[in-house]
Amino acid sequence: MRRMGSTRRTRHRGRTGRRLAAGVACAAALAALTALPAQAQPQHRAPHWELKDSGTPEVRFRGLSAVSRTTAWVSGTQGTVLRTTDAGATWRNVSPPGAGELQFRDIEAFDARRAVVLAIGEGEASRVYRTDDGGATWTESFRNTDARAFYDCLSFFDREHGLAMSDPVDGKFRILSTSDGGRSWKVLPNDGMPAALEGEAGFAASGQCLVASGPKDVWLATGGAARARVLHSSDRGLTWTAIDTSIPAGDPAKGVFALAFRDRAHGLAVGGDYRPDQASPQAGAVTRDGGRTWRPAATPPPAYRSGVAWLPHSRTAALAVGPTGTDLTTDGGRTWRTVDTGSYDTVDCTPDLGCWAAGEKGRVARLES
Repeated sequence: MRRMGSTRRTRHRGRTGRRLAAGVACAAALAALTALPAQAQPQHRAPHWELKDSGTPEVRFRGLSAVSRTTAWVSGTQGTVLRTTDAGATWRNVSPPGAGELQFRDIEAFDARRAVVLAIGEGEASRVYRTDDGGATWTESFRNTDARAFYDCLSFFDREHGLAMSDPVDGKFRILSTSDGGRSWKVLPNDGMPAALEGEAGFAASGQCLVASGPKDVWLATGGAARARVLHSSDRGLTWTAIDTSIPAGDPAKGVFALAFRDRAHGLAVGGDYRPDQASPQAGAVTRDGGRTWRPAATPPPAYRSGVAWLPHSRTAALAVGPTGTDLTTDGGRTWRTVDTGSYDTVDCTPDLGCWAAGEKGRVARLES
């Protein structure tokens, strides 16, 4: 989206009782901590964000792809891509050569060696790169040649099939598709895409304005128009339906900024107004029917939030992040509580109980207990 200085792919959920218990325990500990007054909080540390020194205080990371508790990729300004394989103790700068003028707002990693990264911007600033050797080398697999297009986010259904989305061109959102893991891309026909509202666009704020769940379902978040909407496709982007949400819009700075789905039915939306001097009431919404309807959170996040992720192996717990803090829900998005006041733009969790967050001034953190 041009107005901002701005899927997680759905992860296969493990089945073991040990992981389930650990995920529930983590959520319960966070919930218990927020329920206590400061003077009554226990002396031992509850789950919390632990900052990992990325060595890049000049970079803002809005792209994040968590592979495991030990491996994660981040991408951001100045054409920067970093990777860790030792839980954040050290970071390797694996930025594509010659990309210093680009802004990498989304990254999708399949493992420690293979990843796809999206640069945003008008015209040729929108590009996609892929690596198969941990970032030692990159191949530019797409460069936008249409001055009207502006790509915001990308998401993968599996290791081969993925989509990227652009703000509307000729009155409709443009969808780019790959079936070979991001090595090549093609623009999908827009016959099945509903017309965009006047001023409607996506927010390239966290890499979560386009998210997939399962082999064919994908959702697209919008803002900037009179209404904030979520578009849904069940056929990998060929046809779409658009549904209004309760998150306020009506301004280029307002709308739905991030989505998270733990399965085809249960999803969360967060957003608000990204301007720091503006309030963001009703900044959260929830769906239980795959996005056919959205209900406002009874107690929404207290401020603008740009990223959201379900906690692993929990049916009810999730984290939302933004420049003013992190919020936790333990009831599937109905109510949210602030658990941290640090600044983060994006968040991602993995099946082995790894949750990571990233944001401004090179900030990268992992959830620790």
